[in-house]
Amino acid sequence: MGIKLSDHFTFGRLLKFVAPSIIMLVFTSIYTVIDGLFISNFVGATAVSAINRIFPLIIILGSIGFMLGTGGSALVSKTMGEGDYKLANAYFSMLVYVTAGIGVAIALAGQFAVPPIARLLGAKGEELKYCVMYGRVLLGAQPFFILQNVFQSFFVTAEKPRLGLLVIVAAGITNMVLDALFVAGFGWGLDGAAAATAASQFIGGAVPVIYFACPNKSLLRLSGTRLYFKALLKSAANGSSEFLSNVSASVVTMLYNFSLDKYAPVNGVPAYGVIMYVVMVFFSVFMGYSVGCAPLIGYNYGAQNREELKNLFKKSMIFMAVCGAAMTALSEALAVPAVKIFSFGGELYKMTLRGFRIYSLVFLLTGFSVFSSSLFTALNNGPVSACISFLRTLLFQIGAVLLFPLIWGLDGVWSAGIFAEIASVAVSAVFVICLRKRYGYA
Repeated sequence: MGIKLSDHFTFGRLLKFVAPSIIMLVFTSIYTVIDGLFISNFVGATAVSAINRIFPLIIILGSIGFMLGTGGSALVSKTMGEGDYKLANAYFSMLVYVTAGIGVAIALAGQFAVPPIARLLGAKGEELKYCVMYGRVLLGAQPFFILQNVFQSFFVTAEKPRLGLLVIVAAGITNMVLDALFVAGFGWGLDGAAAATAASQFIGGAVPVIYFACPNKSLLRLSGTRLYFKALLKSAANGSSEFLSNVSASVVTMLYNFSLDKYAPVNGVPAYGVIMYVVMVFFSVFMGYSVGCAPLIGYNYGAQNREELKNLFKKSMIFMAVCGAAMTALSEALAVPAVKIFSFGGELYKMTLRGFRIYSLVFLLTGFSVFSSSLFTALNNGPVSACISFLRTLLFQIGAVLLFPLIWGLDGVWSAGIFAEIASVAVSAVFVICLRKRYGYA
C-alpha cells in the first residue's frame, strides 16, 4: 500500500516519500552535468562559456513552471486536505493548460529575442554564435521544459512521486544517449548537445500530459475546467519565491560572469560554469527534499494537523543540518576528480579547483534557507516565502558579489555566496521563529 499525504511520518517513512523527488532533481542535474562534460570535452571552453552566458535566460523562463507547480501544488494539496477533491482537480487542470499556453508564447517570442539578449550578456564572436544557436533551440522546446517543471511538483501531490522520477530518468537517459550519439558520434558539436537537451525536455513535458489526460489511479487528472483567476493568482503568489529564486540566481550568474570578465577575463567564466555544474547536483538534494515535503506540509496545514506539522518541521531541520555537513565534507574530498573530469588543464584547472573548494562551503547553510522558503510556500504564505528567496538569491548575493571582489579580488568572487547564505539563514530564522505560533509547526 502506498504512502498517503494523511499518514504519520517517521524519519524512514518521510525519507521514503521524498526520495523520488530528491533523486528526480539530482538526476536532472546529473544529466545537465553530463551534457556539460560532452560539450567541454568535444567542443571546448568557448562553448561552455557561451552556455553559461545564455543558460540563465532559459532558467528564468523555465522557472515559470516551478512557480505555478510549487505554488499550485500547495493550493491543490491544501484544497484536498479540506476535502474538496473535485475543485482540486479543476485547479490542477487549469494550471497545466495555462502553463502550456505561456510556454508556446515564450517559444515563439524567444526566437527573435535571443541575439540581442546574448549581446547584452557579453557574448562576442564565436561565443555569440554559440549563444544564439543554443538559445533558439532550447527556447523552441520551452513549452515542454516549463511543463516538466510544473509536473515535478504535481506528481508528488498526486501521490505518484515514483512515476515522476521515472519520467525524469527517461528524459535524462534520452539526453545522455543523444549527447553520445550527436556530439561524440556524429560530431555535431553544440548543435547536437542542444538537440539532445530539447529531445529530453519533450519527454519530460509530454509524457506527464499523456498520463494525467488518461484514466489513472492518482489523485489528479486533467479534465475540463475554467479559468479560476483568483486561484491562478494565488498559485503564482504561493510559488513566487521559487520563481524569484530562479530568476535571482540567473541574474546573479550574469553578475558573476561580468565580475569574472574583470578579474579573470580568459578563464573566469568557463571556470564558474564548471563549478556551477557540480554545485547544481548538491543543491538539487535540498530542493528535491523541499519539493517532496511541501505537499505533506500543505495537506496537514489544510487539515489543521499541527502535531504532524511539528513532526515534519523537526525532521526537516535535522535532515538539512546532517545533509549540509555531509555535502561540504564530500565536496572538499572530491574536488580534484570533480574538476578533472572536465579535462581542463593549466591555469584554468587551478582556478576552477580553488574556486570550487571555496564555494562549496555554502552547503553548510543553503539547506536551511531553501527549506524555510519552501515551508512558507506550502503554508500558502507567498509573501514571506518570496521575501526569503528575494533576499537570499538576489539582494544578499548581489551585494556580496559587488563588494567582496573589491577586497579579495578573485577569491572574493568565489566566497560571495558564503556571506550571502549567512545573511539569508539569519533572515529565515527570524521568520521561522516569529511565525511558529501562527502556523503551529514548532
